[in-house]
Amino acid sequence: MTDRQIKLVVFDLDGTLINSHETIYFTFTHTLKELGYFPKIDKQKFIKLLGFHFNEILEGVGIKEINFDKFINIYKNHYFDYINKSEIYPGVINTLAKLKSNGFKTALLTTKLQDQAELVCAHFKLDLYFNLIMGRRNGIAHKPSAEPLKLICDELGVALENVIIVGDTELDILCGKNAGSKTCAVTYGYRTYEDLLIYQSDYVINSIDEIIQILGVN
Repeated sequence: MTDRQIKLVVFDLDGTLINSHETIYFTFTHTLKELGYFPKIDKQKFIKLLGFHFNEILEGVGIKEINFDKFINIYKNHYFDYINKSEIYPGVINTLAKLKSNGFKTALLTTKLQDQAELVCAHFKLDLYFNLIMGRRNGIAHKPSAEPLKLICDELGVALENVIIVGDTELDILCGKNAGSKTCAVTYGYRTYEDLLIYQSDYVINSIDEIIQILGVN
């Protein structure tokens, strides 16, 4: 099955383009220790929370009262101490390059803060392939709200019906559905195939290069 009306492909970052859960986990626990918190965090439960805002992740691991601004500052300061625990998923660079060479616009939509999203993309040289990087910005709702996806479309001049969003969590699928765009779930990220089926994305792929087939690119 191919979808030839798509002009813009919007990707999630963590769990979709880069396997970063180890970096996030170690930075998260480092930050908590620096703030004097020593919770026992089940790593698999933690991975299930990835994609959500840090407020929700903290609550999910049992921390309900914390200086959030201080948490974010420490987290950002130490993230790149653990960046070598992250790696690009197989096929990502070739897929992005092929989309670019075939005239597709591409964008990144992540719940990472804007400055951190840009730094991570630059580190892995993913920024070379994107027309736009949309991280979490002040005053703009984050996934699963449709707002950031609509802003991407407005800036790049593409109608929502000509967009597909690709991601590994329910937040990505619901963001696309809320905006009226096509959705594609990836099964190799931070949710199981069974988890993703509940949200009925338009497509489900097991590796990133399968998006090429969906778009009818030779």
